[in-house]
Amino acid sequence: MDPKSRTVLQLCGVVVVMAGLTAAAVPFYDWFCRVTGFGGATVTADAGSDAVLDDVIRIRFDASTASDMPWEFRPMEPHMDIRIGETGLAFYEAYNPTDAPIAGTASYNVAPFVTGGYFVKIACFCFEMQVLQPGERVEMPVTFFVDPEIRNDPETVDTPAITLSYTFHVTDMPEDYAALEAEN
Repeated sequence: MDPKSRTVLQLCGVVVVMAGLTAAAVPFYDWFCRVTGFGGATVTADAGSDAVLDDVIRIRFDASTASDMPWEFRPMEPHMDIRIGETGLAFYEAYNPTDAPIAGTASYNVAPFVTGGYFVKIACFCFEMQVLQPGERVEMPVTFFVDPEIRNDPETVDTPAITLSYTFHVTDMPEDYAALEAEN
């Protein structure tokens, strides 16, 4: 193979590798954030903590909607004081004031960002898409705890409060839902 052909082949290989890395970057970053809590991403678990400390931490609740989301969305209470390791249950309320069904998904994070790896969700409305009918109002729960290890990390040892924030975004209606609506 002549040098020009080899160079062209190598450049094509570089382009293919770069395209592959670009395609993998978003899912890898999402996975990295969920595992490490980087950027305020939270952690998930199947059950509550094994240990509960006497130390109390305030959890603040925040809600917003994307600019194209017509829902009204708010926390049912502005904050909750909970012992570290204790399982908490909070509710958010969503209301669809329009005359059409709307599907939505919630993005979320916690602040300060360094606490993300210690905020553990057991169950959350944010794990699944939500569909609200016209005029429908729903209460959506989130079950969580703050990992006691938060008090062993020099960056989080003195954290007095964590803010849990959600933003709802419009999502395409699921195909099976659209097909069901077409039959009626």
